[in-house]
Amino acid sequence: MSDLGSGARIWSPGDGVSRALVVTAHPDDVDFGAAGTVATLTDAGVEVSYCIVTNGDAGEADPAISRQDLPVLRQKEQRDAAAQVGVSDVTFLGHADGHVKADHSLRRDISRVIRRVRPQRVITQSPERVWDRIFASHPDHLAVGEAAVCAVYPDARSAFIYPELLEQEGLEPHAVPELWLMAGPDPNLFVDTTAAFRRKVEALRSHRSQIADPVGIEDRLRSWGGSVARAAGLPDGSTAEGFRVVVTG
Repeated sequence: MSDLGSGARIWSPGDGVSRALVVTAHPDDVDFGAAGTVATLTDAGVEVSYCIVTNGDAGEADPAISRQDLPVLRQKEQRDAAAQVGVSDVTFLGHADGHVKADHSLRRDISRVIRRVRPQRVITQSPERVWDRIFASHPDHLAVGEAAVCAVYPDARSAFIYPELLEQEGLEPHAVPELWLMAGPDPNLFVDTTAAFRRKVEALRSHRSQIADPVGIEDRLRSWGGSVARAAGLPDGSTAEGFRVVVTG
């Protein structure tokens, strides 16, 4: 990590993390919130996996696309987007889009993926609502954030909360040392995504059913990323993504 004059911590490679897991509600959430960071991590040799809780079948799309066909299309779009930033391991949990609850079913499903992937870092959506960016606080996002936090601590590390994961599936408990929360209040870590910006744009453009303006999305992402970079104290022309880092012990 490095510290700019603003006091912001800036992530740098070589922190000892070799595996990370990103948990989000919908296809495209990771690409809006963290694709630049994912590309930066994979460039640094970190193996990144995705866990997508829904298939995105409630997402807005061309009316010509049936509700039955949309999940297959959105899964393909997410896999294509993942490939743009160096990710090949993508798991879809299949929970109902628009009806996600931070219940034990979801917590167990996320814990299962954590035990399989055994990451040292989990990146997920913030469970805290942000009133000045309400679009980032979709109820599914908040529910997934809450469930993922619970899966990290205490669920996935305990042999007794979901004993069937060990007894029936052979998945040993796993403790994740660190959480990165995206799209929430009070970020305390920033990732310089300037070098990865083009791949973030292409990852978002992979979600063709959802991106109505594939040309204008670049300007939007540059504006958003530039604003975060300024908050981090990075040079003009930079882009960045911000996270709240939680050390889990």
